[in-house]
Amino acid sequence: MNELKGKVAIVTGASKGIGAAIARQFARAGAAVVVNYASSKEDADKVVADILREGGEAVAIQADVSKSADVKRLFAETKAAFGAPSILVNNAGVYRFGALEEVTEAEFHRQFDTNVLGTILTMQEAVGAFGDGGGSVINLSTISSANPVPNSVVYSASKSAVDTITRALADELAGRKIRVNAIAPGMTETEGLAVVGVEGETARNIGATLPMGRLGQPDDIARVAVFLASDQSGWLTGERITASGGQR
Repeated sequence: MNELKGKVAIVTGASKGIGAAIARQFARAGAAVVVNYASSKEDADKVVADILREGGEAVAIQADVSKSADVKRLFAETKAAFGAPSILVNNAGVYRFGALEEVTEAEFHRQFDTNVLGTILTMQEAVGAFGDGGGSVINLSTISSANPVPNSVVYSASKSAVDTITRALADELAGRKIRVNAIAPGMTETEGLAVVGVEGETARNIGATLPMGRLGQPDDIARVAVFLASDQSGWLTGERITASGGQR
């Protein structure tokens, strides 16, 4: 696997879950990877250690993507470590499920600041960082952006905004050779899913009801990300790829 050989990738929110899987798969495909994290330094360091153990290149960089100064520092430290990036994965995201009556201004801003503003800020910085050769941006959406479930109004709305950002900036940035696509995962077994009680037998039972007979795994999403980051998808931009095992 050398699809990304010689490339530098930034993966936000890569200390665990889907982001960590993407970071590992990118490294296996030959990229030098920046494992971004907001607060989980120990987890990020573990992902870096895993990559280095396999002979890859990686470094962990702390940055809160909802803060412009942090984003600028993230890109500056990436350039200092590996040179100019040409791949950005906007995986950092937060969520909280609850009924409409439970929505607060603070919770709205928490989710939109990270999920939406963070996506815009990192892409804004990437435009200058990528340089004349362009690059690939991959935004993490969700099937709930198009088919929201009850008690997910703020999260689903934030990811619908990510879909719109993807389409709008794919058109705007095409002339700069920057491709922008999104992946919309279905239910995927991660630490976050375990926090809400979906693990073990419960996860297996839910998975059995889905078309492919199981929940998604982080590597299922990561392999799609490798494709979108590579030259093999050079004719794709503005796309939202559903990676859900048939779940809708």
